[in-house]
Amino acid sequence: MGNLLAQLPALLGVLIGTVGTIVATSLADRSRWRRTQTVRWDERRLDAYAEFARVLKEVHAISGRLLPGRSGVQVDRERELANLVEADFRHTLAWESVLLLGDGPTVTAARAWRDAVWAIERVARGTPTDDLPELLHRANEARDHFYDAARGGLGVGGGSVAQATLLEGRLRERDLPPTATRPPVDRPAGSR
Repeated sequence: MGNLLAQLPALLGVLIGTVGTIVATSLADRSRWRRTQTVRWDERRLDAYAEFARVLKEVHAISGRLLPGRSGVQVDRERELANLVEADFRHTLAWESVLLLGDGPTVTAARAWRDAVWAIERVARGTPTDDLPELLHRANEARDHFYDAARGGLGVGGGSVAQATLLEGRLRERDLPPTATRPPVDRPAGSR
């Protein structure tokens, strides 16, 4: 009995050390699992946001080509309307992913951008408006807010889309000879 009492502190030390190791390993494994899940869902969320942005820009670009007096190029209206229907379908699928995976501020910003582009699409389909420049501006601003919200939700840094577009335009103008006129930009009407 005296021998057991002499060894009891050592046995308790081993037992406490073993339990501590098991608890620490369990907590580390749980933390690692949570990080892995966060990265996994952030990747899916990023893919959903990128696909949504891509198809919404496609809807915007097609609508821009259909706007009266905006394109400068003869377009096959029936073909472009068919392209718009297809793009709208892809947009609907992408929108569902944003709704499923997006955080609140990003979904709200995505909805505002979608609604702004839909207003342009309605004009492209024939709804008259006197406020087309404001609709185009609103769509661009809503796009910027979407990107800001998506970056914030993903914890990704980045500058303003509006500032990048402004800088791009200034660089292009700077590279022109002083007497040259600015060439037409190869972008759909209404986009930056």
